[in-house]
Amino acid sequence: FVIDLQHASYDNGGFMLWSYGVGTLTSGEGSQQTGPDNSAVSHSAVGNGWTVSWTAPTEDVGEVSFSLVGNAVDGQNGANEGDKWNILSFFISAPDTTTNDDEEGLAVRTISVGDFDSLFVADIDPAVAEAERQQGIADDFFSNGNIFYWSTLAIILVGAVVQGEFYERRFGGGPKHLDMRLAVPQGIRRGILGLGLLLAFGWAVDDSQPWGYSFLLGICALWAIFGVYRTIVQARAVPNPEDLV
Repeated sequence: FVIDLQHASYDNGGFMLWSYGVGTLTSGEGSQQTGPDNSAVSHSAVGNGWTVSWTAPTEDVGEVSFSLVGNAVDGQNGANEGDKWNILSFFISAPDTTTNDDEEGLAVRTISVGDFDSLFVADIDPAVAEAERQQGIADDFFSNGNIFYWSTLAIILVGAVVQGEFYERRFGGGPKHLDMRLAVPQGIRRGILGLGLLLAFGWAVDDSQPWGYSFLLGICALWAIFGVYRTIVQARAVPNPEDLV
């Protein structure tokens, strides 16, 4: 193993590598045996760039796990918060368990390069965060605004129809008479239209169509049903002399 420390500001440091007692680790220049039964290797002096050998066991013991700790020091003659640490765990597969990637799989490899902050610390740009917040507000305003607008419009229309019926009966003498020869075909047309719109409204609800479609079909169906009601009321109204003329 060739062990190097890389840091944006610090050039030297130390390390410790151990294989949990599996196989034999042999120290090289600038390193030394350490740990229980000399089962680990560490630096013997502050430096960088070490070569450590590992000899596999004579028998198959399965996967062999390793742990490596690197310490880039700030040169303040002692451990302090300015030192930077990194820990790496890896393993060597057991014999006959590894596979070679095909040529296509080996074509592209991505290697991340940089210090810890640039690789692992996600800094959120305040401008981007504010833009996302504003976009969320705009989406909510558009969605809720449409719901409130169309709901209010429907209430106004229903209120206007009810008010018209009230004033017509109270001050207008009731609905105008409609001759039966006109009322029958008109009632049939409006009834067929209302039934079709009701079926379309039921389909939109069952099929989970956008609420705007269901709302529009429901309003149109109610308007067609109101038209049938008006036809019946006008056909039953008492004719006035001017109606007969």
